[in-house]
Amino acid sequence: MFRHFLILLVTQLLFLAVIAESADQVRKRRALSTQGTSGSCQGLPGLPGRDGRDGRDAMLIGPPGKRGAPGPTGTQGVKGNSGGVVYTRWGRSDCPQSGNTTMLYSGVMGGSYFTHTGGASNYLCLPLNPIFDKIISGFQGYSYMYGTEYELGAHSNMFPQNLYNHDAPCAVCYTESRSSHLMIPARNVCPSGWTLEYKGYLMSAYYGHTGRTQFTCVDGNAEGTTGSQSGQDGALLYFVESQCGSLPCPPYANGKELTCVVCTK
Repeated sequence: MFRHFLILLVTQLLFLAVIAESADQVRKRRALSTQGTSGSCQGLPGLPGRDGRDGRDAMLIGPPGKRGAPGPTGTQGVKGNSGGVVYTRWGRSDCPQSGNTTMLYSGVMGGSYFTHTGGASNYLCLPLNPIFDKIISGFQGYSYMYGTEYELGAHSNMFPQNLYNHDAPCAVCYTESRSSHLMIPARNVCPSGWTLEYKGYLMSAYYGHTGRTQFTCVDGNAEGTTGSQSGQDGALLYFVESQCGSLPCPPYANGKELTCVVCTK
């Protein structure tokens, strides 16, 4: 009899404990519901919800909002440097005053001797302050550098002064604001939008000589190196004339001296 009474008592106590635990869980859920509706982001560990229910809808991403107005335009950056361009002005010891042009150095034209079968085939602008390194006394070179003379003959009146047998000067020029360089033969004006650096006449070595050189645009206001009119030969400069046949005539014609122009942009 007593044993049945004890079992009944324990059962009732367990039932009351379950009821008490259920009531406690209800209070906690109500507390979470109150926090979710008030905007609080705090909750019990393991319960990430913010709306007082199961929290699943709080993890869903809503639709994107409207695009905002564009912000103010920033200040313009510093203009970049194009790098500039370097060119040589043949027949002059200075650079044109075409704007933002700097002379890197001036000197004299050099090249291979006009009767040599070897050597180089281009002219160089040699500075007047050369720097030598190792020197082998008495050694015979494999190539030679000579000064360059104007060989004008009947063309002595082509330049403002008679430069026959004078050595030809040169200047290496740099323009920072322009980045392209162009030499146009048979023209003395630049294309639209280009800056004229200088204009003159096309010159090269004599057609009957052994050596060959490049076609070079020599300034129309050419000058000679002071005290150089003694006629030492070396590399030589002659005017270039157009010849009909393979050249279309017109517009070209026999025996006309070809002009040239140097332009930058």
